[in-house]
Amino acid sequence: MTIKVGDRLPEAKFRVMTADGPAWKTTDDVFKGKLVALFAAPGAYTGVCHRQHLPSIIGSADALKAKGVQSIAVVTVNDVFVQDAWKRDIDPKNQVEFLADGNADFTKAVGLDIDMTAGGLGVRSKRYSMLVSNGVVKELNIEDNPGTVEKSAGGALLKQL
Repeated sequence: MTIKVGDRLPEAKFRVMTADGPAWKTTDDVFKGKLVALFAAPGAYTGVCHRQHLPSIIGSADALKAKGVQSIAVVTVNDVFVQDAWKRDIDPKNQVEFLADGNADFTKAVGLDIDMTAGGLGVRSKRYSMLVSNGVVKELNIEDNPGTVEKSAGGALLKQL
């Protein structure tokens, strides 16, 4: 069942890279007591994700924060090492937190997984944006097609604030 506006995020863990190496972060660590803009992309470095979606998020980061967003995060079904390399290559100002959901545990728990095995990508996340206040979904924008960035772009979520 797909999560909807008004639902509380399920308990899950993400892998993040720290100065000491990979570490775990729970949904509480990321969302508790904060207003968070969460973006999901099917895969790090993939064409649309790398050239359109993430740049729209980074380009909107200052404006999102000016509207009260305390944290901006992006989640993909990739391992923490891929996420860390992607962050290094595309977010030099460290504006976005990169959350690795390598086994798609969070993605499946919120019902936003998509089977992309026909294209050789396995189970991935649908492309979406979500505004989360203290763990509760306030806005949810799911793309109809994983190859488009309209509803889930940084500017689209910004207009909802």
